[in-house]
Amino acid sequence: MTDYARRAADTFAAIAENFRALDAHAATVAAMAEAVVAALSRGNTVFFCGNGGSAADSQHLAAELLGRYRIDRAPLPAVALTVDTSALTAIGNDFGFDDIFARQLRGLGKRGDVLVAITTSGNSPNVMKAVEAAREMGVTVLGFTGGAGGKLKEASDIALVVPATRTDRIQEMHIACGHLICELVEEALADR
Repeated sequence: MTDYARRAADTFAAIAENFRALDAHAATVAAMAEAVVAALSRGNTVFFCGNGGSAADSQHLAAELLGRYRIDRAPLPAVALTVDTSALTAIGNDFGFDDIFARQLRGLGKRGDVLVAITTSGNSPNVMKAVEAAREMGVTVLGFTGGAGGKLKEASDIALVVPATRTDRIQEMHIACGHLICELVEEALADR
């Protein structure tokens, strides 16, 4: 076995162990799916935010709900607060980078919506300001984080603190859990 092949095998084993540890979080993922189903059933919207890889996950998961995940069905209202470059740059320039998600949520969101806040550290200032805005607005907060959970753990209505400390490993588990939530939501609302 080459050094690269050994490294790949070791990495895959570590990833598999992380995913086995997610068994302990099945009830949390189920509760998150139930919260999204309840909100969408009432006619509310699901908003997503995050930075870097978590921004990519935000866009990805919003697209799964708005488009489709696996079932052809009606679109579900989902918005990634990471994609409007004009809003991001204007708000960042005029109010500061920490306000880029909160200001959008205040303008677009309403009581009963859901905010999926994704931050691997649990402490990203702009994500936490969006969480603060959500709490003030009556928007349910679903927090995706890792490690010890950071500030997001306590600030969320439901917090998924995946069992990893490396950013890349946390992100791998976040997208897998996000996909599962999309699948459960889609199955529940396919006939809507």
